[in-house]
Amino acid sequence: MAEKYDVAIVGAGIAAAGIGAQLAQRGLKIVLLESEDRPGVHSTGRSAAIFVQNYGNDAIRALSRASFRYFQNPPKDIFDYSVLGDRGILFVANEAHKPHLDELLDAGEGLVPISVEQAIEMVPLLDKGQLVAAAHEPNAKDLDVAALHQGWLKQIKKHGAEVRTDSEVLSGSNQSGHWVLETKSGSVEADKIVNAAGAWGDVVAERCGVRPVGLQPKRRSIGVLASPMPEQSMHWPMLIDAGETWYMKPDAGQFLVSPADEDPVDPHDAFVDDMVLAEGLFRFEEMMNFEVTRLEHSWAGLRVFPPDGTPISGYSADQNGFFWLAGQGGYGIQTSAALSELAACQLMEIDLPEFAEQWLVDSLSPARFEH
Repeated sequence: MAEKYDVAIVGAGIAAAGIGAQLAQRGLKIVLLESEDRPGVHSTGRSAAIFVQNYGNDAIRALSRASFRYFQNPPKDIFDYSVLGDRGILFVANEAHKPHLDELLDAGEGLVPISVEQAIEMVPLLDKGQLVAAAHEPNAKDLDVAALHQGWLKQIKKHGAEVRTDSEVLSGSNQSGHWVLETKSGSVEADKIVNAAGAWGDVVAERCGVRPVGLQPKRRSIGVLASPMPEQSMHWPMLIDAGETWYMKPDAGQFLVSPADEDPVDPHDAFVDDMVLAEGLFRFEEMMNFEVTRLEHSWAGLRVFPPDGTPISGYSADQNGFFWLAGQGGYGIQTSAALSELAACQLMEIDLPEFAEQWLVDSLSPARFEH
């Protein structure tokens, strides 16, 4: 006999853990179904997250602002320490990318233009011969992804919910008002399904007889370099090329450098394209008085985007009880607290949070892809 739940959540990354924690603390009987042998293997476990208010479209910024309030004061019974840390971001531009920096300054909030000399004082390895303009966002924060993810999983288990690994969903059918899911670990019955399967969101939808929405996974690569100034660089801001052709985040005496790639790929266990990474490291090296001679290691993750780049939260019109929570793109961590709360209220059909204005709810609705 299949065990019965109020809600089956497909996935166990940050989106699944977030809505799972919200639903579990409201008394629903839930189960998270993770296809891998542990939660957060793909996008969540491979994120070099930072909270950036000047990031994304209007919907992303609204969710980020609401999430920031949670991150500043997370529940003390769940989180042993703050999930935020001081970092800041330094946007830098060579001559070719100065127009991009000007656009950022025109559109951004909390972004302050600074001189080349001030930028080099912050990051002494910057090449004065290449750097022509810079801007600083002092309020950008490090965001502890592992602490956030594990905290929500802890909250889920505290309220008696389950997390099943090695439980890939093979098929799903809506039978007399409730769902039956066949997984690799057995059958599950639930009144409702949350599709929080990340890059596999469209795959899960099709297996459940729901039309896909056009989710596109895109690869993001990271190379890890040893810092030549490990003690000093730990406190440097993150560096972002204004033309978005590379970024660098200091991390424990190392540099996490990305070519800022967004190459469309099929859902898979992502791996680095060596040429793409090499080109990004070259662009980084061009702006620095620093020669890249050795790569410590590298990895790649998937960022998943809907056709219009805005996340999806809401019930499908295709099948009763099928709820989309997908397509967070590169913003899934920094929007996770607000999006989890909003999605939980939508799923339970109760009053929405104060930040959830109608324009925001409409912009997130899967109905925009279901005509």
